[in-house]
Amino acid sequence: MPKRKIIKIDEKKCNGCGLCIPNCPEGAIQIINKKARLISDLFCDGLGACLGKCPKGAISIEEREATKYDERKVMENIIKQGEDVIAAHLKHLAGHNQEEYLKEAINFLKERGIEMKPENTEHSHHGSCPGVNMADLRKKAHTQGLSPANYTESQLNQWPIQLHLLNPNAPYFKDSDLLFAADCVPFSYANFHEKFLKGKILIIFCPKLDNSSEIYLEKITQIIKNNNIKSITLTHMEVPCCFGIVSIVEQALKESGKNIIIKDYTISLQGEIV
Repeated sequence: MPKRKIIKIDEKKCNGCGLCIPNCPEGAIQIINKKARLISDLFCDGLGACLGKCPKGAISIEEREATKYDERKVMENIIKQGEDVIAAHLKHLAGHNQEEYLKEAINFLKERGIEMKPENTEHSHHGSCPGVNMADLRKKAHTQGLSPANYTESQLNQWPIQLHLLNPNAPYFKDSDLLFAADCVPFSYANFHEKFLKGKILIIFCPKLDNSSEIYLEKITQIIKNNNIKSITLTHMEVPCCFGIVSIVEQALKESGKNIIIKDYTISLQGEIV
């Protein structure tokens, strides 16, 4: 059985309030014996729409062996709950850039003569996640000449930036220069924006703490393979575990079948380029 992201409920912390349930239109959570329970791996997509609604912090995301999420079985459960729940689920998928699941859900609805699209569900607030909504910031207005002399303009060109949240087919990857950065680098190297980030699309992850190396390898491979990538730059700390970012990206490049020169920068704990 493959490993994947899925929610975990701490029964000791859970008080059975049920606030998580309306934010899980998939129906993966129920209150049983005064505790929230994950009733089926099949119904949990692991995207965590329920996380921020738990007042006790009893819900988290873990990576473990779990039955593969089944969008069609989820839709069979959802259509029984009415139009508002259907709308919440579609918006949830769209908000997390889950294009394949969204396409599968819409096709399922069409098969049953139900016409609904995520852009027609603005009235529903359940399941949306503004923090992962895709945004291309390359056309942002420049503030040069309008700001105080000590103001440093952000060079961030897109959102989101965390690898787990990125859509490999996002439009900003087309004809782009990629910058892979270990999480600690922007905090350690003071001139990160001007030296490394300017003009590039940023991808951050931690090769030590993120338990997603196989998922990350697959996603990076898709990003490189599906887009015309002009250059790849790596930035990581000098500590040994941080060099994992190099091996993951190099392996992804190899599996993509493309030949792109990688520029690799190591940052010292003192914030200098080694």
